Amino acid sequence: MAATLELLGVLSVGDYMFETLSQRLDTAFEGLRKGGRVKEADVKAVMREVRMALLEADVALPIVKDFIKDVRERALGEEVHKALRPSEQVVKIIHEEMVEMLGEAGRLNYSGSSKPHVIMMVGLQGTGKTTNTAKLALHLRAEGRKPLMIAADTYRPAAVDQLVTLAKQINIPYYEEGVSDSPPAIVKRGLKRAKELDIDVVLIDTAGRLQIDDTRMSELEDIKRISSPAEILLVADAMTGQEAVNIARGFNESLGITGLVLTRVDGDARGGAALSMRAVTGVPIKFMGTGEKVSADTLELFHPDRIAQRILGMGDIMSLIEKTETLYEEEEALRLQSKIMKNEFTLQDFLDQLQKIRRMGPLGKVLGMIPGMSKLQMQSDFNDEDIEKRIKKVEAIINSMTPQERRRPRILKASRKRRIADGSGVEVRDVNELLKQFQQMSRLMNQISRGKLPNIPGLTA
Repeated sequence: MAATLELLGVLSVGDYMFETLSQRLDTAFEGLRKGGRVKEADVKAVMREVRMALLEADVALPIVKDFIKDVRERALGEEVHKALRPSEQVVKIIHEEMVEMLGEAGRLNYSGSSKPHVIMMVGLQGTGKTTNTAKLALHLRAEGRKPLMIAADTYRPAAVDQLVTLAKQINIPYYEEGVSDSPPAIVKRGLKRAKELDIDVVLIDTAGRLQIDDTRMSELEDIKRISSPAEILLVADAMTGQEAVNIARGFNESLGITGLVLTRVDGDARGGAALSMRAVTGVPIKFMGTGEKVSADTLELFHPDRIAQRILGMGDIMSLIEKTETLYEEEEALRLQSKIMKNEFTLQDFLDQLQKIRRMGPLGKVLGMIPGMSKLQMQSDFNDEDIEKRIKKVEAIINSMTPQERRRPRILKASRKRRIADGSGVEVRDVNELLKQFQQMSRLMNQISRGKLPNIPGLTA
């Protein structure tokens, strides 16, 4: 993975939720991590920086005060004074308290409900509710369940059309009656149809609203009464900011929401909305959505420990491993490992791996999961757009080669390189640079496969 990115000359800077908060905290911990003994003045200075970082990230003031109080009490207590490395212990305490603030891991709870289990999707207009209903349906099918979506947003005809289009796109059963009847009546008949089809889980896409109002909230209460949902998930935009607290509180007081689905977490979000909504409602964040595309990799289960690690610049190796595992069949992974050990890794293999990595999502986000990479990302001038340009150039060069040239790049002499450069719209020096870096990467991968861990310039932190 790192070798592939190095071949592209990439150390990316990625926009993901909590990035600003992560950068501020990293600065706050820099001096603390270098030291051994921790004095009260050190803790106070760090907590002052942590407080400012949380406030700048749009975390509500009461939540910040409680967090700082809990951390300070532990950081100045016996557990730090007795620790061998007090500075590390303080960072550990902040990590643990942040996990506590983020809440439990995201998972759906069907206990107490009978089949078909119902999940109500609620939220304001423009938060991506319909799109994330489809994403969740896809997630449920991957778990081996049989979902059905009900189009219950009759106030916006386009919402019904959108749900139907998405359902057909991902081949998920759906129920709709257009906009001719009331949502509660449509839901009632939709649930009857779900039983006839022996459906496991029903997802109800309710009407979005511009603001919380009594009329439509009363309608949601009727749908809740009719469907007896196992889960009521509030779909909220991670970029909402402080207003997110009022939105979450309003829906929770009226409906008793059971979880949160945060959307656009890959946008320019500072992360405070997530922390604030979780703290105010007391319900867990269950899923995080990225982008508009409905696919298996654009809706993630929420893992508070992993998110806390990202915030504190510790990376998120578990999520990276899980993303990678979804792209590789075991047989394919073994075949690739064998080729690497035999030093038979070709440009065609590299092209295949590059295309797989692209399917993992924005490379800046992927890099952010690697411990120590966040600081390198900040020091880099690259962004995801630059990375995409580099990838397209590499693809164009390799695609301009014959199958034989991809397998045996050593046969590439001057005339062949000129033909490849002309065919891919680049200069010969670009072809030479790719070949040189590919050779370096092949040697590196071969060394690693044999248990050697060479130092990779620029990728150590």
